[in-house]
Amino acid sequence: MTTLTETRACQVDSVADLAPVLPVVGHDTPAPLVDGRTVPYANLDVAASAPALRSVADRITATLPLYASVHRGAGYLSQVSTALYEQSRRTIGEFVGARSDDVTIVVRNTTDALNLLAGCVPASDDGAPGRVLVLDIEHHANFLPWQREADATVVTGRDTAAATVQALRAELAAGAAAGRGYALLTVTGASNVTGECLDVAALVAAAHDHGARLLLDGAQLVPHRRFSLEDTGVDYVAFSGHKTYAPFGGGALVGRRDWLDAGTPYLAGGGAVRRVRTDATQWHEAPARHEAGSPNVLGAVSLAAACQALAAVDAQELREHEDALRRRLVAGLEAIDGVDVLHLWPDAADTVGVVTFTVAGCDAGLVAAYLSAEHGVGVRDGRFCAHPLLARLGFDGGAVRASVGIGTAGEEVERLLAAVAELAADGPRARYDVVDGLWIVVDDPRPVPAGSGLEGLLATAALGAEDAVGCLPD
Repeated sequence: MTTLTETRACQVDSVADLAPVLPVVGHDTPAPLVDGRTVPYANLDVAASAPALRSVADRITATLPLYASVHRGAGYLSQVSTALYEQSRRTIGEFVGARSDDVTIVVRNTTDALNLLAGCVPASDDGAPGRVLVLDIEHHANFLPWQREADATVVTGRDTAAATVQALRAELAAGAAAGRGYALLTVTGASNVTGECLDVAALVAAAHDHGARLLLDGAQLVPHRRFSLEDTGVDYVAFSGHKTYAPFGGGALVGRRDWLDAGTPYLAGGGAVRRVRTDATQWHEAPARHEAGSPNVLGAVSLAAACQALAAVDAQELREHEDALRRRLVAGLEAIDGVDVLHLWPDAADTVGVVTFTVAGCDAGLVAAYLSAEHGVGVRDGRFCAHPLLARLGFDGGAVRASVGIGTAGEEVERLLAAVAELAADGPRARYDVVDGLWIVVDDPRPVPAGSGLEGLLATAALGAEDAVGCLPD
């Protein structure tokens, strides 16, 4: 395949020859189609779960023979595993520019990290839960924990990014003036619906000017852009391994130590304590305070390996690759009659590789099922765990999201565009129906992967609608 520079020189519109920046596992996995053909699977659902980098998979393979108990074992492999775990913690913190006095807590994912921090927000002077300010654009992971654990106020996003930041600043100022200041402003680094970003420097200034701290939900930002706590002044960042090309159950919360040292331990159990008596418990400080139980050493190692691989890529190359794919996606989709692309702000500070759209006359679930069954393209449909935002934008019935990353090839984007154009013009060729809230192919002939242990495609599994739909429309 050609390089990005060569592609720009010889092709203005198409990105068909654009190669991935780094190899990922499963890039050439064959996907059977309903017409009997087989094509390489085009994974354009990176925003949900990114495929593992090949280097990450290799690191895990090398680590498995060294796997043993962590922190409390005297054996050689226990010592090796403990060293790997703690070294991974340092690598993860360094990747997001942790300050010398910051703490890195290894968690399962961004949701885990945000729930953990929600239990550490200090109470107000009167003993009431600490006040937290959020936007209505947030993923549920950065919305629901604050409603449950804190005194949360929701600000509706405005028509421009600048006006949205100003609305947050005004609410922070009003709270401080009333003697009920906010402890925390928590905002997504990049929207998981549109990929658009607010100005981080403006957010930091707005929070700090009014005595609040800033948490950045980095799930969609950290894997796609260089980020530094120290350089930006952000107080906390949370992100997931499974979106950072390390899908082995690891994630991180990185930030200022004092709240985490004093907060309620996230889980009660071994490893989080200094001493336990029948009538009292003495807890560790962070990070051990919030990492009770046997830690996920393989998750930590895989996330650290992904951080190292991403850090080794030139930041400009990473941005240019993703920008080229995203621009082609947006331009190609907007050129198709009946297709609308969702946007939040015309003045977004940046936009990562997330593009959400609708096709007139087609349910979002049908579009996603069609792309998979007839073209081997994987996308996400529904409300993307961002119900308030989709409702405000008028898409409560759901939409379709295509997302790209470091392992995406231009051919995959071109295949999606051709498939959507065909659908908009001619409709699907196969027959589809809704079963338990999911669109499926009627009499789906596609086989399941050999050796997978599956008896049928997951879309036809006997799940009730309440269990199956998740963040899909009702």
